[in-house]
Amino acid sequence: MTRNEWAELRASTPLTLSEDDLSALRGVNEDVSLEDVANVYLPLSRLINLHIGAARQLTGIRDTFLGRPTHRGPYIVAIAGSVAVGKSTFARVLQAVMARWPDHPNVALVTTDGFLYPNSKLVADGIMHRKGFPESYDRKHMVKFLAAVKAGERNIKAPIYSHVSYDIVPDQYQLIDQPDILIFEGLNVLQTDGVDGQKPSTIVSDFFDFSVYLDADEQDIEQWYVARFLMLQKTSFRARGAYFRKLADLTPEEAPEAARQIWRDINRVNLLENILPTRERADLVLRKAADHSVSEIWLR
Repeated sequence: MTRNEWAELRASTPLTLSEDDLSALRGVNEDVSLEDVANVYLPLSRLINLHIGAARQLTGIRDTFLGRPTHRGPYIVAIAGSVAVGKSTFARVLQAVMARWPDHPNVALVTTDGFLYPNSKLVADGIMHRKGFPESYDRKHMVKFLAAVKAGERNIKAPIYSHVSYDIVPDQYQLIDQPDILIFEGLNVLQTDGVDGQKPSTIVSDFFDFSVYLDADEQDIEQWYVARFLMLQKTSFRARGAYFRKLADLTPEEAPEAARQIWRDINRVNLLENILPTRERADLVLRKAADHSVSEIWLR
């Protein structure tokens, strides 16, 4: 459906975010407006809220049948898509919108970056150049984490990743304590293959209740990646201890070509081989236009 058709499905869902709220949620090169929130996020929040209500009813029916107290586990929403397509900003805004529904005020957000293997292991395994590819993630850890969340365990530790040091932060964790909703965002969250191409008995997406794939033309994503690279070159690349400090000193002529080479050699390959093939597994696909606005929606 078109953006306008989708926007009509908002019904009477109120806009509860302010411009100040939104400014704190925007990412690099992601100019999300209140109009975007009203036309894209609010219909999605209404759809997910309806799904959550139905899921809770079904859980209650099952628990009644089994003769046990009703267990209301968290509802897990996955966000997938390419590097630079806007997943992080999308996830933050969706978290803020969903948390304003009275039925589920506790909404946690976890990114899969924290489940990357440490750089030391990637280097030892000879796959540092494949960082972000499925084999660079500790998928067993991800499965254990999501299983614990679904089981309602308390204070579950999610590893923290630093985009400045480009590595896992030692001995620091994000605590997840029985959220109503968990948003799980990452490149390869809808992957079905296991290690060495073998499908394990349990995969990450087994725990998802709803999944969203952010989509765009490859050429647009490349342009967004280059623009983000040039922005980061002036900011986080210059931070103390930054892994990409050497890239901060590239000339205005060198920097765009360096970004395009990284895109061609790494991110484009990952997109075409691993990420894009999972698009059809998503419950909802949001197609973005060249200006980052969502222009088309595919609902399973």
